[in-house]
Amino acid sequence: MSESLRDADVLIIGGGLSGTMLAVQLLRLPGQRQIRVIEPRAELGRGEAYSAVELGHTLNGNAARMSVDPDNPDDLTEWLTDYIGAGGWLESAEQAVPISELFPPRGIFGVYAQQRLAEAKARSASTVEHVRAEVVDLQVEDAATVVTLDNGRQLRGAFAVLATGMFPAARTPQTESSGLNAAAVDPWDVQAMTHIDPQATVLIIGSGLTMVDAVVSLEQAGHRGPIEIFSRHGLLPHVRRQPPSWVDFLAADPGLRSPRQLLREVRRQCRIALHEGIDWQAPLDTVRAHIGRLWSQASEREKRQFVRHVRPWWESHHHRSPPLSAQLVARLQGEGRLRIQAASFKGLVTVDERVTIAVRRRGEQGITQVSGAALINSSGIEYDWRRVARPLPQQLLKRGLIRPGPLALGIAADASGAVLDAQGHVSRRLFAMGPPLRGMWWESTAVTDVAIQAKALAYKLAKL
Repeated sequence: MSESLRDADVLIIGGGLSGTMLAVQLLRLPGQRQIRVIEPRAELGRGEAYSAVELGHTLNGNAARMSVDPDNPDDLTEWLTDYIGAGGWLESAEQAVPISELFPPRGIFGVYAQQRLAEAKARSASTVEHVRAEVVDLQVEDAATVVTLDNGRQLRGAFAVLATGMFPAARTPQTESSGLNAAAVDPWDVQAMTHIDPQATVLIIGSGLTMVDAVVSLEQAGHRGPIEIFSRHGLLPHVRRQPPSWVDFLAADPGLRSPRQLLREVRRQCRIALHEGIDWQAPLDTVRAHIGRLWSQASEREKRQFVRHVRPWWESHHHRSPPLSAQLVARLQGEGRLRIQAASFKGLVTVDERVTIAVRRRGEQGITQVSGAALINSSGIEYDWRRVARPLPQQLLKRGLIRPGPLALGIAADASGAVLDAQGHVSRRLFAMGPPLRGMWWESTAVTDVAIQAKALAYKLAKL
């Protein structure tokens, strides 16, 4: 196909953080390219994560950890300094900490991502167009990729990138639905929560960071009644603190590989830190830089061992809660209003004036029914694309253009992000980045992960 018949050089499917950061990196490269970002939302740079409008829904990392520029770790801190100086986020003055240690609201972080995109567009010879639509199908031809939009329009590009971001379980249609989402209140919808009896019991499924957001939403909606949380392991996210630096013990001993070896050494390092009066989060934070390497070199058996035996504790210790949100959860626990129970969700029983669910508490054989005035699904992210009842994932699977990633986490790709089809062949035209590569790198959702992937993928696409 002639290049003149293409609509774009690169079609980016998804305009949240992943797609926006890829566009920024492509704009920064020499040359002229036509880039189209296909995103149904009115704004680029926000996606699911950064469309929140409540100031209480904050990042779970401080500004010093959340730069979208892999070459400048202080980029967010510098931007936030200017933003606050210009009269933005006046509430930040209530926190007596340096700007680098602030946990910005996710909505403000979205503004930051948008501004970095606008700056890149202004300085580049390349162009970016926001196509406001949803991609419902995709085909790969010899000389192009062809995407079909929900309005019937088709676009052709030399390359297409799956930058679809995360599929929150609370907002994602499931191929095998229990009816949970239809009966549940959105964890981030404060307005909907104002219609709940403020003194009534609210049930929450899941105890991770989405639960923390849900509790913040309830508080802002004026809810003052009991909150019952049900989670398989009954673990709450630890609060994120600012520990001092610690020796990179994994770099010093590359022989540490298996989940058992790693767990043993991490525990030993944390005990040493505590003995020296240092926060245990210091040694744990050094592990972060090695996760991609360790996960990719692990065997299938070792990955399964990690997911089955270590994952819940890794999630609660590593994916920590912002301090103000953690303080709220701790206060409600102390008041006896919030209670977490180790129990598995077994299904929705009835929904009328009250919502009734079936759970099995840890250590018990029988099923217990629990009722409340409202239910919130805070069970996190759906990474298995086979279970996501959205047109594009289902069509890609049907056409054999993708295959599930390791342990059915996201989709399979090579180290550069080139997608593997159902037969394991590496695509020359279809790529992925960010959360869809969860199975490839384990940690592929954080801002720093996305920023690094965006830069590397932009360079690759520019050379092809």
